[in-house]
Amino acid sequence: MDVNSLTGSIIGAAIEVHKTLGPGLLEGVYEECLCHELASRDIGFSRQYNLPIRYKGVYLECGHRIDILVEN
Repeated sequence: MDVNSLTGSIIGAAIEVHKTLGPGLLEGVYEECLCHELASRDIGFSRQYNLPIRYKGVYLECGHRIDILVEN
């Protein structure tokens, strides 16, 4: 899938979640529902992906985490 199609599918999934749930819920609820939408659209993703920080040529595990990493 090219980047424009992928982006459109991700935005569509997010809009579907927001349209269904509306505002005001905890972040974890939206994350769970978005992951369900992504899976139903056959979009690969990883949840709570640990991302090391590069500092002066060294990768440090600083606890930085991406909520959802889509298609690597």
